[in-house]
Amino acid sequence: MGSDDPQTRCAPILVAGEALYDVIAGTGDDPTLSGHAGGGPFNIARTMGRLRQPVAFLGRVSTDRLGMTHTVMLEADGVGLGCVVRSSDPTTLALASLDAEGVARWSFYSADTAAAGLTPEAALAALPPRVAALHVGTLGLVLEPLATAIEALVARLADETMVVLDPNVRPQAIRDPAAFRARLERVIARSHLVKVSEEDVAWLDPGSTTSDAARALLARGASAVLLTRGAAGATVLTDGRQTPIDAVPTKVADTIGAGDAFGGGMLAWWISHGLGREELVDHDRVVEAARFGALVAARTVAQPGASPPQLPASAAGRPLTAADLDIG
Repeated sequence: MGSDDPQTRCAPILVAGEALYDVIAGTGDDPTLSGHAGGGPFNIARTMGRLRQPVAFLGRVSTDRLGMTHTVMLEADGVGLGCVVRSSDPTTLALASLDAEGVARWSFYSADTAAAGLTPEAALAALPPRVAALHVGTLGLVLEPLATAIEALVARLADETMVVLDPNVRPQAIRDPAAFRARLERVIARSHLVKVSEEDVAWLDPGSTTSDAARALLARGASAVLLTRGAAGATVLTDGRQTPIDAVPTKVADTIGAGDAFGGGMLAWWISHGLGREELVDHDRVVEAARFGALVAARTVAQPGASPPQLPASAAGRPLTAADLDIG
C-alpha cells in the first residue's frame, strides 16, 4: 500500500497486543510497591498518540478498575479504542524488581487474565477497514490464545501494509521456547521492520555475535533492523549498511518503556513523513527516524513509569522533527 494513498494517510497505526499493569518493587531493602499501567503494545500506542499520530490499540482489556485505567489513559493520549475487546477477566499483572541502575527484572501473572484471552476470531473481527502500519510483539507473541490471534493479524495484513515487529523477549513468560521461536520465525518472515535489543538477539541467536544476529534478521525477511544497545545507543541496519545512533544523555528515573518509546517514536516519525514499507530501503531516512526515536526514549526514561513526551495538538497532521521534543 503506497504512502501516497490519501486513505492510508488517514488510517491508524494499529498496535496489537497486551495492556497490563506493572507492579514495581523498590530497590534494596525498600518494601514500597508502586503500580503503573503498562505492557509493551500499550506503551507504544500511548507514545504514538502523545506524538499526535493516528493510532489505535487492538487488544483485550479488562472492565475491572485497572482495565478502566488503561482505557482512560489510552483515550486521554489520543489512542483510538474502536478495536478494543472488552472482558470481565482480571487485568494481567507484571512484577518488576529494579536494580540500582533502574533496570527491571520481570515476572508475569497472566493465567485467565484479560490480555491473554484475545482469540483470533475476535482480533480479526476488530480490524479497521484500513491500516497504515501494524505493530506487534512482546507478550502478544507468547500468551495464548493472544499469540495465535496476533499471528493471524500479521498474516491478514502483511501483503497490504507495513508490519513492525518488536519481539521484546521475556524469557520468564516463555513456557515453550521451541514453539515461541517457530512462531517468531514465521512473523519475522512477514515483517518489514524489526526492532530488537541486545538481550533479544542474545536469546534468539546465542551462537552469534550481536551484530551478526541482528544482520541475520535482514536475510530472514526484514527490510530494516533497529538494534538497541541501552546506554550505548542503537544501530540501524539495512542491506549492506550499518549506522550507530548515539544515546541522548539524560538523567534516568527508570528504564521501563525505554525500548517502547524508541520504537514508537521511530514509527511515529516514519508515518508522519508519509513513509511506508517501500521506503525502508532508504538507509538515511531510517537513521533519521531512529535518531528521533532516541530523543523520545531519552524524554521517557527521565520520568518514572513509562511516561512518553506529550506534544501539543498543533503537532498533528505534519511531519515530526527533533525540535518538537525540545520541551524542557
